[in-house]
Amino acid sequence: MTEFQDKVVVITGASSGIGEATARALYAQGAKVVLGARRGDRLKEIANGLCSSRVAWAEVDIRSMEQVGNLFALAVETFGRVDCLVANAGVGAYGGILDLNDAQVRELIDTNVTGTIWCVRSAVPLMLAQGGDIVLVSSVAGLRGKAEEAVYAATKHALIGLAGSMDRELRQAGIRVTAMCPGATATEFAMGQGRHPGMPQLQDMMRPHDVAEAIVYALAQPRTMRTLLWSMRSAASEN
Repeated sequence: MTEFQDKVVVITGASSGIGEATARALYAQGAKVVLGARRGDRLKEIANGLCSSRVAWAEVDIRSMEQVGNLFALAVETFGRVDCLVANAGVGAYGGILDLNDAQVRELIDTNVTGTIWCVRSAVPLMLAQGGDIVLVSSVAGLRGKAEEAVYAATKHALIGLAGSMDRELRQAGIRVTAMCPGATATEFAMGQGRHPGMPQLQDMMRPHDVAEAIVYALAQPRTMRTLLWSMRSAASEN
């Protein structure tokens, strides 16, 4: 038995990449996982592959406050509580400050910032009575944005600010908040908007399970500790 046995974890952006890897890692540790993402067909495939009563899922676009609320309602209806939130859903688009069109800018802000806030506002009331953990998956771009990623970096800076403020607000209620800041990770993220499947840089990037292991480690810390911010890069990174 592990510290995650029967813990209920809501994970957004769980249909691939870091979210899927985190769901699988926590499931392997005995957690009950509630998966949310826009690709319901992929979530169904993952849930069927795990083949367990410890998995629930819902198709959700976190830009919709109503859909986010339905995801957390599903968690409570199915498992009775929510112990952890891994707010991983996000989008990326790379280009100069004048290169992105208006729709891309709005999608970055509405998904990465506003959508994450909707998730937090749904999770916190369910954790106030017994405590819990919230992990916001930000990025090293939130610590120091590079050229050609200004809007994306701004959204990830926002998550670091959100996490720091919530830590000060919620820790007395036993709710720990961590900003996880991975460097480039070889996933489907931003494909067609700055990345493409054949690009050689993917070989030197971290893998989703690398970040998932860090998330699991942060969640597994004794309740007398908290991890405020964790920045990580691949060994091959030049930055």
